[in-house]
Amino acid sequence: MAAQEPSCSLELEYVGFATLPNQVHRKSVKKGFDFTLMVAGESGLGKSTLVKSLFLTDLYKDRKLLNAEERINQTVEIIKHTVDIEEKGVKLKLTIVDTPGFGDAVNNMQSWKPIADYIDQQFEQYFRDESGLNRKNIQDNRVHCCLYFISPYGHGLRPVDTEFMKALHEKVNIVPVIAKADSLTPIEVKKLKERIRDEIELFGIKIYQFPECDSDEDDDFKQQDKELKESIPFAVIGSNTVVEARGQRVRGRLYPWGIVEVENQSHCDFVKLRNMLIRTHMQDLKDVTWDVHYENFRARCIQEMTRSVLFSTSYSEHSLNRISVNLVCITKM
Repeated sequence: MAAQEPSCSLELEYVGFATLPNQVHRKSVKKGFDFTLMVAGESGLGKSTLVKSLFLTDLYKDRKLLNAEERINQTVEIIKHTVDIEEKGVKLKLTIVDTPGFGDAVNNMQSWKPIADYIDQQFEQYFRDESGLNRKNIQDNRVHCCLYFISPYGHGLRPVDTEFMKALHEKVNIVPVIAKADSLTPIEVKKLKERIRDEIELFGIKIYQFPECDSDEDDDFKQQDKELKESIPFAVIGSNTVVEARGQRVRGRLYPWGIVEVENQSHCDFVKLRNMLIRTHMQDLKDVTWDVHYENFRARCIQEMTRSVLFSTSYSEHSLNRISVNLVCITKM
């Protein structure tokens, strides 16, 4: 009797590792997500209104509004607002870092410093937690993105704008936005965008760079990505007022000459900004924070620790060996 050929069904047998993405998805959904967004810019540009519009939640219920004199005398503060949001079973811990007082003083030289110090403090705290023994439940309070609001009433970037962005562009993902775009005509918006893009390049400012699309991405996603890149800086309008437009209730602003709709893409870039922040690039903003900005900070910390060890004369040989072992462990994380 001729020997039977081995069945090829074994080659087609299902092993199960194809469920790995589902496992990762379930674990991520169970754990939840976190995102920290900083908003910066002078008072009166609609920062809080835009945040409310983006996330459909009020994080500023207890905020005290200051008059003009109080704003001039106010120093730059750092105020955190945290809220837990859930949508279709997905939990997001959203932290908004507000910077009241920035850009409101008569002399705004180095008004960015408290903000830069805050970002560094969050990096330092994460570095300490990461270097500790218990790393299971580390809280990530690092700033993943900074929306920088540019006044629509100027003719481009002001000195305080360039100084801020140049001081922070190595620490955080900066996304520039033109505030209150409904105060400009479409032609004025176009010209202001071109001027700001030219000045960003002229001053060597590094804003957040969108990642290149993979070759296997569908055409719709590539087109959406192209439109996002061309929209920088985003010209935005914020409103939490519901008005009647063409028989529909929409969020917008009512003027004697008509209605400006927040979510109408022919009126402003609000939808593009929301899509970028939440639907398409939130994870990339977090990845760049980790892989670029935090790693740069971490490398500087390790260099300083190494330098302090090498030039110190107060350590015993045993202490030096122990610190060297710790440095090796940290660099391998």
